[in-house]
Amino acid sequence: MFDIGWSELLLIAVLAIVFVGPKDLPRVMRVAGQYVARMRAMAREFQQSFEDLARESELEELRKEVADLRSQTLAPLGEIRQSVEVDLDRAEPSAQAAAGEAGAEPAGEPRLSGRLPDDIAPGIADAIREAEEIEAGESKTEAGRG
Repeated sequence: MFDIGWSELLLIAVLAIVFVGPKDLPRVMRVAGQYVARMRAMAREFQQSFEDLARESELEELRKEVADLRSQTLAPLGEIRQSVEVDLDRAEPSAQAAAGEAGAEPAGEPRLSGRLPDDIAPGIADAIREAEEIEAGESKTEAGRG
């Protein structure tokens, strides 16, 4: 750090003995060591606070990125939901009436699974039916609580 060689150390030791004296030299060295230890502790604490600030700023950036990714991921789902709702509103009234007569929809809420197009993948249709069953179960438990 300071690039002090043996000759410089010898010169410092001789000057310390001459000016401080051999009797008080151990006490002076001890005090000097304590000051050096305090300075190192302060430097370590200062460095750690900078590292903490860097971590916090990185975490904040990561949070923003996750929020952006989440909004980008959920935006197409919202668009799909809107398009499906528009398609359902345009659906034939006879299909809605047939689904209502079969008891496929709860009171006041049309069920999506009753009006699924024929060309939809079976896995998606099953997932929609399961979601409706879960929602129906939640609405029944909420109605029982109220």
